[in-house]
Amino acid sequence: MVLRVLLVEDSPVLTDRVSETLGALAGVELIGTATDEASAVAIVRAQDVDVIILDLQLRNGTGFGVLQQLGRKRPVVIVFTNYMLPQYQRRAADLGVEHFLSKSRDYERLPVLLQELEERQRAVAAQ
Repeated sequence: MVLRVLLVEDSPVLTDRVSETLGALAGVELIGTATDEASAVAIVRAQDVDVIILDLQLRNGTGFGVLQQLGRKRPVVIVFTNYMLPQYQRRAADLGVEHFLSKSRDYERLPVLLQELEERQRAVAAQ
């Protein structure tokens, strides 16, 4: 079983870096990328996505807009942002987000978290 990840990020440099990081992880597959709110929502609705790595500031729309459109029945979301404001963290938590990471301080935690989610998914599938 593979953990299917969607990256929602409008920085080409960061998209390349995260794509490379995910490519090195066993059991994790980057199934697509989106740079705006509408594309992200469309991909999640059209494909089987297990995890969304979600930036809050997008070219068109916001990560919060993605969360609101998807509602509570959605994949696991990892907010990955430069905007570590307490009000953003509270709003994300209110919208059901469990993982809120800083792009600058928590990058090394991203692959660790994805591996943990993949292991959890594998354990559930084995039951």
